[in-house]
Amino acid sequence: MTASLITLVTIGFVQLLAVISPGPSFLITAQTAVARSRLDGIKIAFGLGAGTVVWASAALLGLNALFRLHHWLFVGMKVAGAVFLLWIAIQIFRHARQPIDMSEQNGEAARRNPFLRGFLTQISNPKVAVFFGSIFVAMLPQDVPGWMMMALVAIVTTNEVVWYTLVSLCFGSGPVRRFYLGAKAWIDRVTGIFLGALSLRILWQARDAA
Repeated sequence: MTASLITLVTIGFVQLLAVISPGPSFLITAQTAVARSRLDGIKIAFGLGAGTVVWASAALLGLNALFRLHHWLFVGMKVAGAVFLLWIAIQIFRHARQPIDMSEQNGEAARRNPFLRGFLTQISNPKVAVFFGSIFVAMLPQDVPGWMMMALVAIVTTNEVVWYTLVSLCFGSGPVRRFYLGAKAWIDRVTGIFLGALSLRILWQARDAA
């Protein structure tokens, strides 16, 4: 049980770092909160959370079914997942100084129902699915109990909703917005270093699982 709780906390922390690192979800939440209202930004956050439930559940159920079939498949996918996490870490670190475009968008998508827009943004982003698949396969045991799968879905969804709700509430303030955008490079660097170290550790430990 202790090992399972440590795994849950670790996955939750890694996913939270990835959520905090600015990306498409951050951009539409912040833009909506600034251009429309904080309430609409919060609706975006809940839409993103709903999309997270879909991707995380699909990744967990699919991987659990595969891992029950063959041990070699479990080991191979664990290595592949760690390699992909390492690639994500390198990309985040490389693009740390890339600025975020906070200009308002007035297209059809910007006028869509905020909850639906958040949900569709998350569902249509293949990187979210691949990220969940990679982090789950790299860090979970071969046989994942039902309670652990439900806890994981709850944790990653809560991370998404809480963070983007905070973005919605705080980005209406100019000083907060400027501080976060100014700290983006360091946020991305820390995230990249942490994910890179974690992926290398997983690759090293994969020798014992073979």
